Amino acid sequence: MASRPSNPSPSLLFLFLFLFMTSSGIAARKMTHLHFYFHETVRGPGATSIVVASLHKNSSTFGDIHVFDNALRESADPSSKLIGRAQGLAASSSLTDLSALTAINLVFTAGKLNGSTLSLFGRVEGVTGPDDRSIIGGSGLFRLARGYVLSRTVNASSTGYIVEFDVYVKHYY
Repeated sequence: MASRPSNPSPSLLFLFLFLFMTSSGIAARKMTHLHFYFHETVRGPGATSIVVASLHKNSSTFGDIHVFDNALRESADPSSKLIGRAQGLAASSSLTDLSALTAINLVFTAGKLNGSTLSLFGRVEGVTGPDDRSIIGGSGLFRLARGYVLSRTVNASSTGYIVEFDVYVKHYY
């Protein structure tokens, strides 16, 4: 007596259908533009960015590693609504200028994006900008996200920076 083949599990069917729909374009991604400001404090008791490793070789910043947990706000005004955090690290990676390699998680804590994240990776060229980074993933509403981020410094002082972010993200929600 021949045995009956077993039915595939519902989760395998869902995975196959999802992969088929996304690869064929049936489940089209939506493009969203987000606009907000990154507030970074580099000096003082409320510093949100610190140097955790430094070679201090020839007065160069080459090799310095910075870790940060900066506020994301609706506007350049430091008292504007907090919408999340920019958490990550930057490695000074140039012998000739102030550029750095950055890995950043944008963690949203307010509104419809609350609980979602975007992961960015790319090069920053000091404060001259504009800088262009890749979106390499996300979570929550931005699971499987792809896109890019343009940023430019709008205010630089001895205690910190305010950076304008324009995020262009493709996602499925």
